[in-house]
Formats: sequence, C-alpha cells, structure tokens
Amino acid sequence: MLQASNVSLRFGKRVLFEEVNIKFTEGNCYGLIGANGAGKSTFLKILSGEIDSQTGSVTMNPGERMSILKQNHFEYEETPVLQTVVMGNKRLYDIMLEKDAIYFKEDFSEADGNKAADLEAEFAELNGWEAESEAATLLSGLGIKEDLHHMLLKDINGSDKVKVLLAQALFGNPDILLLDEPTNNLDIDSILWLEGYLMNFKNTVIVVSHDRHFLDNVCTHIADLDFGKIQLYGGTYTFWYESSQLALRQRTDQNKKTDEKRKELEEFIRRFSANVAKSKQATSRQKMLDKLQVDDIKPSSRKYPFINFKPEREAGDQLLSVDKLSATTDDGTPLFTNLSFTINKGDKVAFLAKDSLAMTALFDILLGLTKPKSGDFQWGVTTTQTYLPNDNASFFKDDSMNLVDWLRQYSVEKDESFIRGFLGRMLFSGDEALKKSNVISGGEKQRCMFSRMMLSGANVLIFDEPTNHLDLESITALNNGMIEFTGTILFTCHDHELTNTVANRIIEIGTNAHLDKLMTYDEYIMDATTKSLRAKL
Repeated sequence: MLQASNVSLRFGKRVLFEEVNIKFTEGNCYGLIGANGAGKSTFLKILSGEIDSQTGSVTMNPGERMSILKQNHFEYEETPVLQTVVMGNKRLYDIMLEKDAIYFKEDFSEADGNKAADLEAEFAELNGWEAESEAATLLSGLGIKEDLHHMLLKDINGSDKVKVLLAQALFGNPDILLLDEPTNNLDIDSILWLEGYLMNFKNTVIVVSHDRHFLDNVCTHIADLDFGKIQLYGGTYTFWYESSQLALRQRTDQNKKTDEKRKELEEFIRRFSANVAKSKQATSRQKMLDKLQVDDIKPSSRKYPFINFKPEREAGDQLLSVDKLSATTDDGTPLFTNLSFTINKGDKVAFLAKDSLAMTALFDILLGLTKPKSGDFQWGVTTTQTYLPNDNASFFKDDSMNLVDWLRQYSVEKDESFIRGFLGRMLFSGDEALKKSNVISGGEKQRCMFSRMMLSGANVLIFDEPTNHLDLESITALNNGMIEFTGTILFTCHDHELTNTVANRIIEIGTNAHLDKLMTYDEYIMDATTKSLRAKL
C-alpha cells in the first residue's frame, strides 16, 4: 500500500498539487494521467522520495520495497548488463557485495563467519540464488539476447539500454512499481511482453504513459491529475476519456433535465461495464464500476485541439506506383531494396520497419527531398501531398517570426483573422498566437505543423512519427482527424491505438524482403503467417 496524505506542491504562484489524498493498493495498476505540465512525473518523484512536497506525507507499509524506472541511461555505463538488472534490488545487491568482501578477506575471523552466515540467510530469503536466472529471464523477455548479458552497458545500443533499465525496475518482484513512460523506445514485441507481465503482476503499479492502448491493456484504475487534485476512476483510459467527454457535453447542455442526464450517464456506465469483460483486468475494473456513482464522473479541464484535414479536390484512381526502389544510409548500409507497391485511392497505409531510418528515407524519396539509390516512383496527376517529417527543425529556422507570420507563409489567404482561426484550432488563441517560434515546445511545433497541413488542402497526407512530443489530448485529436480524413494517408507511428484505428493496410519494409497486407495493425500482430514473414525481413 502506498498513500499520499495532504500533499501540496507549488512553484511560485503556480499550484501543481493542493492537499492531494490518494491511496494506491496492492493488486492494482494505476494509470496516472494529466495534461502536459500538470505534474505527473513530479508526483512520481514525490512518491519515490526523490523530491519533497511542501505539505503532507507519503507512507507505505513497513518492509515493502519500491522500484522505479530510471531515466538516466548513462548511470551504469561501466556495469555489466546482468549486474545492472540485479542492482534493481538494492538490499540484495548490497548483501552480495558484503558477502564477497568477507569471503575475500585473508584474515577471516569467527565474527566474519557469523556475519557471513547472517548475510547468507537474508540472501536466501531474498531469493538471491535465483537472482541471475530471474534477471536473465527478464532480459530475454524484453528481447536482450543472451550474448549481451555480460557486456558493459556502454557497449550496447540505446534502445537496449532502455530495456535493461526496465528489467532493473521489474527485478525482484517489488511491492510498489513506479514506471514513467516505460514503452518509450520499445519495439512492439517488447511492449506486448511488458503488457503481459504487468497484467499478471500481483503488487502495486503506478504508470505514466502517452500510449493509450498500453494504458487500456494494463490499468485497473485511472488516476486523473486535474485542478490540482487526483481523482480515481475504475477502468481503462478509454472509459475515463469517453465518460469525461460525456460529462462535458452534459454540462454545456442547458436544456437537458437533471433526470435525463442521470439516466444517460447510468446507461453509459452499464454499456461500458458490459464491454469490460473482454479484458484480463476485468475483475478489478468491474468491482470499481459497480461502485461508481454518476456524480463521480466529472468533465475534464483539458482542451483538445481540433484537427480536421479537408482535401480541396478528390484524387483520381491513380495515386502512387513504386517500382523497385532501393535506399542506403550515407555510409552505404542498405535500408531497403527492390521495394514495389501501388497505393490505391482511399488507402490508409501504416509503414513499418525495424530501422526507423528506412521509413524517413522512403518518405523523403517520395516527396522528392532525396534521391533513391535505384528504382522509380510516380504520383498520380490529381494528387497533392503534404508531409509531416520526423524532424521539423527546418521549418522553424527563422525564430524571429511570431506564429501568425509563420503560418501565413503557408497560406494563400493572408488575412490575420483567417490565420488566427487555424492557430486557434491548435489552442493558440489571443497572445498565444503571437509567441515566437523559438520559445514554443516540441509539442507546440507539432501542432503548428498540423495547422500548415490543414491549410494545404492536400488529398494525400504523409506522416513520419506524428505523435512525437504530443500529449494525450493532441494524440487523441490527431487520431480522430486521421480517421475522418476522406483522402489517402501514408504514415509510420509508434502509437498502437492510432495505427490500429487508422490503417487499413500494413506495409513492412526490410532489407531483404517486404510484407504488404490488407489488415489492421492488431491483425498484423496476431496473424501467425505474418509473424513468420516478419522474422525474415
């Protein structure tokens, strides 16, 4: 059990938390959500003791152990991978060091023998004899091959380092597990493994994540950080989102009577409760839903961008043909070879690759920004394309421009009120629209790029990792905008929910082979034939 009592934190006049009271109990997984800047990561740091609150206290049961996913990938550079994982249980690791120090003493005394015996007993209680085996199992589950287990952390790649630190947090069956963005830089197989691990985890988990699909799969509760407070909801992120949107619509509906609103909310709860049984976390969620009162569902203070792409004209039947394209890195390493496909009208294609550089190279070639090593492609004459690159820095080189002037350069209509209308959809209203481009965040730059794309009126949208830097609200708005778009979309994205709900076709690119299937992302993941093909790419 982990409990925060009357926890408050302010930075000057800004209040992050005001007398927060919340209890996290054994057997549950809590998704901590809130707008960017609301203080989710800060609250995790308060729970872990890394920083102190100004009022209140955090307590947990005596003897319980807390484990935290660390973000410093360079802390263990000189440590072997397997040892780094075992260090996740500090007491166990300290005992191992202390035992070794005693046994290596040349003048081993009777007192040393007694101390070693005590340490051995505690070592056994902590399951120390299985430590390396457990660590190796965790690493293998996350896709770290056995030949890397004894290498120094500095000698493995960045994505593998993330997995090692995740294995370190999971090691030793902690009583309380704090995870801040655990799916960042994980491949789909590692995410699926982690989902399964957390679904079967018996203790307490608190997780911050921008991955809605992950939250829906692992969480029994949502802890919503809003208005300086944290309110608990039983169920998934999707339940929280849909219920908060319903409550918001009801609050603005002045004509609907109180009884009608109550019946609508009760029916919503019943409908969602009936669907919750499909989840492995159904029992815990069902218990919370059974206790839920309609007055417990409250509208959120969050604001969602309005992302709506409208093509100025409909494309013809000839969209895009690609014939035997090949590309390499600057040093000649192959990214893909002999890639051929035809894009049909209305296709929404998710492109996948083990190396993200392959996707960026393909999109840059199709947009005429770079040349292929070999092969050809041809766009249909009725197509118009707009592109969101993975790196948008080149669009913000002139940092003296305010956002109105920045967007105006991409618009035929130059009137300021017209430009402000598009910025307003992206939550830049009033003086916000006059901010300089050199002071806006990565997420704000992405929203500016969406405004630019909406102004283009293109009938083909191309996105290279569009959810980078975005909060959950912007990701949800983008997801809805891509679903509703009537044209053709080519995209690559690490957001599972967006990929699964937008794509009707999957093209996976490898250096030696390619896969092209009319299917959803979930079907692609689960399809046995596809799995065997993926192994050859």
